[in-house]
Amino acid sequence: MIPMNPNKALWEKGDFTRIAASMRESGEALVKDLGITPAHKVLDLGCGDGTTALPAARLGATVIGVDIARNLVEAGNKRAREAGLHEKVAFREGDASNLHDLEDRSFDLVVSIFGAMFAPRPHDVAKEMVRVTRPGGGIVMGNWIPNDPTLVAQILKISSAYAPPPPEGFVSPMTWGLESKVIERFTAAGVPKENISFTRDSYTFNFPNAPAALVDEFQNYYGPTMNAFEAAQKNGRAGELRKELDDLFAAHNRSTNPEATSISATFLRVTVSC
Repeated sequence: MIPMNPNKALWEKGDFTRIAASMRESGEALVKDLGITPAHKVLDLGCGDGTTALPAARLGATVIGVDIARNLVEAGNKRAREAGLHEKVAFREGDASNLHDLEDRSFDLVVSIFGAMFAPRPHDVAKEMVRVTRPGGGIVMGNWIPNDPTLVAQILKISSAYAPPPPEGFVSPMTWGLESKVIERFTAAGVPKENISFTRDSYTFNFPNAPAALVDEFQNYYGPTMNAFEAAQKNGRAGELRKELDDLFAAHNRSTNPEATSISATFLRVTVSC
């Protein structure tokens, strides 16, 4: 049984599937770029409800999706059944820092797009990802970048200014967006530095309504933003937080349709050869 931890409570809060719905197109595009074939066995860590796991299964790979949040695991298995992919992809509960039920060297590719970066104990996360990847296989991570001017880094930065201070010993998930930290963690897990490469990439949030409606989705269904609003409400600052987010989303929206939203966010794409 996976012990309850703050990450589990955070990601079971609200309903991240509402946010993930705006990320499907970029998930498909990213997976198509990974060279996945039916011969591949893929692990998707912090998989949510399958934004990248299902596209990998559609390419014929055998996929296991692991997520800390039970509701997202259930949603992923439901999406797989509805898509007729339940024989190719299975979702299960698990913690990216302790993949004790997965065998050594059992995956050709380990993927984690905005997932494992949020797990506690980042050195353990890197060690586990390397452990379950077969020699000659690879790891691909997508990580938000601290202080990046684009959407998600700014949502998290704004939200953190209203939320209570983190507990002692907390390591910010945004440190996974720093190349030096990524190198430190994977080299400690036994990967030569020259086997780790980086590129800047972008993910687009497409939403069939105005930016303020997408802010509503984050306010009501995205754990970190929900926590920020709860704290801001107690301090009489919920209106300030809402205005900051409304302004942010409106400023970054690139849709020419006033009743639609299209916002790109930059992330650090990490590729590790094992």
